Amino acid sequence: MSVPLPKGLLPPRNPAMHKGEAGRVLLIAGSVGLSGAAALCTMGALRVGAGLVTLGIPKSLHDPMVQKLTEAMLKALPETKEGSLSLQALAEILTTAEQMEAVGIGPGLSQNAQTKELVRRMLPSIKKPLVLDADGLNAVAEDINVLRKLPLPIILTPHPGEMARLTRLSPDDIQKDRERIAVEFAKKYRVVVVLKGHGTVVASFDGTVYINDTGNPGMASGGSGDVLTGMIAGLLAQRLSLYEAAQVGVYLHGLAGDLAAEARGQIGLIASDLADRIPQAIQRYQAL
Repeated sequence: MSVPLPKGLLPPRNPAMHKGEAGRVLLIAGSVGLSGAAALCTMGALRVGAGLVTLGIPKSLHDPMVQKLTEAMLKALPETKEGSLSLQALAEILTTAEQMEAVGIGPGLSQNAQTKELVRRMLPSIKKPLVLDADGLNAVAEDINVLRKLPLPIILTPHPGEMARLTRLSPDDIQKDRERIAVEFAKKYRVVVVLKGHGTVVASFDGTVYINDTGNPGMASGGSGDVLTGMIAGLLAQRLSLYEAAQVGVYLHGLAGDLAAEARGQIGLIASDLADRIPQAIQRYQAL
């Protein structure tokens, strides 16, 4: 049975609070041709209230990202000849992650073989609350046993196609039995699963389940999931538990989409519309 949304997890802030107390996030995202995913993920973390957000990107993306993201810090990392993150970035990523409250990995990383190997090597070495999405999930799907080597439980945020790759089922199989499959996977690998889609399922490894009821079809647009990844990472940095961050992140993400649809209509809604309305969604949540 689905549990209700918890209230009060984002209380009003202490007037004396500073940016360090609002949480530090490291996001590992982006590649040449997929820089928008990294930007949207970063905006999700910023808009949900993280105090300091660092985006780790291939070095060739640094200059264009400076123009796109003024509030985030950028870390230019070694890259492959195709413009994705290379294995040489591993040590710097791990050192930087140690200084953070939370880490987000995946949006726009590409399907480059070396980049996928980088993901599989970094995951067992990061001892911080972590959310894994998109190309990060695709990297793990090629060696699912990586999930058994993690020092801590993490959050996975697959859409049905990514969940199909993780479970070796078809997307149709996933959609026919979303809650059961999410719960069984969460228990098997001791993770929190956010199975995206209509009625997003948040399943914890302890068997707890939340079915989200915010959101609308206008959110079926490229980049929407990248915003969610950043939001969840930003909530983790504010010291919510894995399950709380996933649950509240999904709720706020859908509510931001509903607020955007109220203002603009569903057709033509884009991911940046959602990001812009996250603070308003938080206000609504705080008033519950």
